[in-house]
Amino acid sequence: MIPARAWMLAARPATLWAAVVPVVVGGGIAWGNGRKPIACLTPPCPEAARIFRWDAFVVTLIAALAIQVAANFSNDASDAARGADDERRIGPTRAVASGLIPARRMWAGVWVMFLIAAAGGVYLAVIAGPIIIVIGVVAILATLGYVGGPRPYGYMGLGELFVFVFFGVVATVGSRYVHDSTAPAAAWLLSIPVGFLVTAILVANNIRDIDTDAASGKRTLAVMLGRARTVRLFDGLVYGAFLLIGVLAAAGWTPRWTALALAGVVGAPSISRTIRSTAEGPPLIRALKGTARLHLVVGALLALGAGIA
Repeated sequence: MIPARAWMLAARPATLWAAVVPVVVGGGIAWGNGRKPIACLTPPCPEAARIFRWDAFVVTLIAALAIQVAANFSNDASDAARGADDERRIGPTRAVASGLIPARRMWAGVWVMFLIAAAGGVYLAVIAGPIIIVIGVVAILATLGYVGGPRPYGYMGLGELFVFVFFGVVATVGSRYVHDSTAPAAAWLLSIPVGFLVTAILVANNIRDIDTDAASGKRTLAVMLGRARTVRLFDGLVYGAFLLIGVLAAAGWTPRWTALALAGVVGAPSISRTIRSTAEGPPLIRALKGTARLHLVVGALLALGAGIA
């Protein structure tokens, strides 16, 4: 029997906010969109229905977390198989490489998570339409191809693009869509800063692992760019997210109250200084966790601001 602690370690709980934030932002937008009329030919007519649906929100959250955990399990097993998680690695223990969970059992865990996500996807497709199934299938294939398969794109410098698209744009817009089968402009626009910040989490992780990834042949974008340019990429993503939030709210293209998320910028400079000034493991691990918390704070404030609208 594999201890629950080992599975929790493999799930990488500090990263799971990446799955939660887009769902919360999409739900906040749906809440702020208020109510929609119900077609009625003869009075008395029922009241307008609220766009936000708790069942859609909860099921989307569960499915998103399942896909995130599946991605983490898959990365753990695939990186171990390719020798990317050896004793030189800086950071938390990896379950397969350390022998805590056999690779076969880890892959079984991946498919259990995919089954949970698929069950949620079926429910959401019933209430929001078959496009949800298409999104789910593409997300699963993208997850498996990240560090698995013959040509994993996470080893080709494309990991950041994957994270931005799927954990930023697709996750945020999809999380709004499940409420009433619409995707208003605010969802698309706010998905960009959400995507920037979730991508910054991956960049912070890959900065920490530049030396060991390069030694094992894992060609992440950070390895390709080098430390100095990757630090600039990190700053561009973080501060670019805040710039976009401010511009979009000021222009009225997103709900004005989403400007509340600008308060999160106070947490950015200390993280940036750490990433810029050190290559040591423990401070970079703290910076990674700090970036994840920053993403959560900004996402919660965006959801609150969108919900007030």
